[in-house]
Amino acid sequence: MMPFEVRGHFPLDAIVNVRLTTDEKDRLKEDAALAGMSVSELVRRRYFGRPIVAHADIVMIRELRRLGGLLKHLYTSSNGEHAQETLATLHALKAAIEAISRDHQKN
Repeated sequence: MMPFEVRGHFPLDAIVNVRLTTDEKDRLKEDAALAGMSVSELVRRRYFGRPIVAHADIVMIRELRRLGGLLKHLYTSSNGEHAQETLATLHALKAAIEAISRDHQKN
């Protein structure tokens, strides 16, 4: 018998069986895969109101931050040429990261 996982200080030692349609089960599996977690973890987080951050969004945030770093490097290496455009773009990147993060707080 496989030992139960431990979350926090307590083992996950209880099981709940829930009947679903095939479509509902497929959707749960897809949502869990997008979030990079098991179906059980997804259900626990949703039920208990814990945040779920989609794996795709984490990748997007990481990429936006990388682009911001490259833009900052370009700005410094060009002695501040196009400062207005650079600043506007950095603000847009920051706003996009914050919007994605806010969306996760709602879910």
